[in-house]
Amino acid sequence: MSFTHDTFISPFTWRYGSEAMRQIWSEQNKRRLMRQVWVALATAQHQAGLVTAEQLADLQAHAEQVDIERTLEIEKETRHDVMAEIRTFAEQCQIGGGIIHWGATSADITDNVDVLRLREAAVLLQNQLKKLLTHLADRIEETAALPTMAHTHIQPAEPTTLGYRFAVYAQDLLEDYRSLQSLISNLRGKGLKGAVGTQAGYDELLADSPMDALQMEAVAMAVLKLPYFPIATQTYTRQQDLRVQNVLAGIAASLHKFALDFRVLQSPPFGEWAEPFGKKQVGSSAMPFKRNPINTENICSLARYVAGLPAVAWDNASQAILERSLDDSANRRLFQAEGFLATDELLRRATRIVAEMVIDEDAIARNMAIYGPFAATERVLMALVAAGASRQDGHEWIREASLRAWSALRDGRSNPLVELLVADERIGQFLAVEQVVELMRAEGHVGTAVTRAYTFAQTVRASLRD
Repeated sequence: MSFTHDTFISPFTWRYGSEAMRQIWSEQNKRRLMRQVWVALATAQHQAGLVTAEQLADLQAHAEQVDIERTLEIEKETRHDVMAEIRTFAEQCQIGGGIIHWGATSADITDNVDVLRLREAAVLLQNQLKKLLTHLADRIEETAALPTMAHTHIQPAEPTTLGYRFAVYAQDLLEDYRSLQSLISNLRGKGLKGAVGTQAGYDELLADSPMDALQMEAVAMAVLKLPYFPIATQTYTRQQDLRVQNVLAGIAASLHKFALDFRVLQSPPFGEWAEPFGKKQVGSSAMPFKRNPINTENICSLARYVAGLPAVAWDNASQAILERSLDDSANRRLFQAEGFLATDELLRRATRIVAEMVIDEDAIARNMAIYGPFAATERVLMALVAAGASRQDGHEWIREASLRAWSALRDGRSNPLVELLVADERIGQFLAVEQVVELMRAEGHVGTAVTRAYTFAQTVRASLRD
C-alpha cells in the first residue's frame, strides 16, 4: 500500500496531532504491542510448563521484527487481521512459532493492545496539559491585579481582573487534568479470558499444570504491567471506551470555551487579545489587512469533532449484544486514534497561544474607561444610602445620568457619567465631589478577584507537582 498526496489520507496523518501521538496509533506500534502480548502469554505458559525456554526465547528474539507487508499479503487470503499477524510472526519463529496465540482469542490480544495504547496516549496528553496549565499559571500571576471589564450576556457588566479570567480557564482545565490522572490510573485491559470470558480454553490447557488459568493470566498481565478487569466477555467492557472519550470531550469543552472567548476579545471592537501572528502570515486571501484568529477557530472546530465522539462510544457500550458483536470494531479503529490526535492538537495549539498571545493593555484600559463607570455606580448607590439618602431616589438619580451617558457614547463621545454624577446637586447633598470621583474608579471594584487569582495559581502549581 502506498499513501501519498495522490490519494485520500486523513488530516490526522499529517496536519493535526503530534508525531509522538501518531506513532502511538501507528500500525507499526500496534503490531509491535500485539507481539508483546503474545510474548507475555508465552512467558506465563512457560512458567506453567507448557512452553519451552527455547520457544519463548525464539518469540522474544523476533518480537520487534514487524513485517506489515507480509502480514497484509496473508490477510488477503485469511480475511482476518489477527490471524495474518500470527502467521507472519510464526514464519519468523522457526522454534516457537507453533505456540503463538495458544488458547487465546483475538480480543485477548487486541483489547489489551488497545488499552496499552490508550494509556500511552493519555500520558502524552497529561504531559501536554501540564505544560498548558503551567503557562496559564504564569498568565494568572502576571495579570492577577490588571483590571478588565467582565461581560455577561456579551454586555459590559462589572470589572474583573485579567488574571481572574485566566483562572476561570485554568480551573476547568485543572479538573480535566485530574480526570485524566484518574483515567490513567484506572485503565484496565481485558486480561486473558478466552472466547466468551470464562477462560474455559485456558482451563483445559492447564489441566495438568501446577498453574491455573487465573494464575497464568496474572503472570502474563504482570509482564505487560497492565491492570485488568476481573470480569470480561469476549472483550473488556465498552463502558471504558465511553469513559475515555468523555474525558477527551471534557478537555475539548474547556478549550472551546477559552478559544471562543479569545475570538471575541480579539475582534476589533474589543481588541484586548491577539493570537501570535508571524511576520509573513496571511490572514485572508481577499483582504490583506486581516488578522483572523485562525488558531482559536481551529480549536473550536476540532473541539466540536471531539465532542461528538462519545456518542459513538455510547452506542458501542449500550449495544454490545450478549458476549460481543463486531459492530464496534470499525468505528473504534477511527475514534480511539482520532479522539486522541484531535485532543493532542487542541492542547498543542492552546499551549502556544497562551504562551505567546499579545495582551493589549491600552485597549483594556480604553474599554474600562468606556464601560467601567456604569459598573461603578453600584458603589455610589451604596454610599448614598449609607449617607442617609433613599435607595429608591438614589437609584433614579443614577439611572437618569446613566441614560444620558449611554446617549453620549452612541454619539461617539467619551463617557461623561462621572461628570454628570458630580454635577448632580441631589447627590451632592450626601456625597462630596472627591468621594464620588473615588467611588467611580471602576478599577478598584474587583472585590477578592486579585487574591483568589494568585491563590489559584499556586493551587495549579501544587497540583502539577503531585
